[in-house]
Amino acid sequence: MTALGDAGGPEQDPEIPEPPEGFVRTQARGPFSSHVGPYFHAHPAEGAAHAFFVLRRHCNSMGILHGGMVSAFMDGLLGAAVGRATGTACVTIHLSVDFLSMARAGEWVIGESRVTRATKDLAFAEGRIHVGEKDIARASGVFKLMHRKMK
Repeated sequence: MTALGDAGGPEQDPEIPEPPEGFVRTQARGPFSSHVGPYFHAHPAEGAAHAFFVLRRHCNSMGILHGGMVSAFMDGLLGAAVGRATGTACVTIHLSVDFLSMARAGEWVIGESRVTRATKDLAFAEGRIHVGEKDIARASGVFKLMHRKMK
């Protein structure tokens, strides 16, 4: 299978090039994220940094990164920033995504996110994803804090 190949289930691991510097493969993910990944992460001083290598299965019929994949990735990216900042699990209440440009199979998508405000029960976050210097999307979200520690 090539780096641009189609993967079947999550147990199949297509050849993916070395991740960008500072990123390692994320192991502990839920079933959905494990299915659509694999994802990679880095450890910035604050916020969250995630990445993934665009495979054909992440694209629409025009060969462009699918908006659903962008939305799912952004949801996890913002949620990760909330989890790091608050130390608690969260669920998405609202997610707004602005699609700015395209990505294609064979490119690394990198995202950064940060919490802009947190209250007792809610957290607000924003982030962006990019390929190189080109912004692909930006997002903002509101998350319900579940008041249980993350695993």
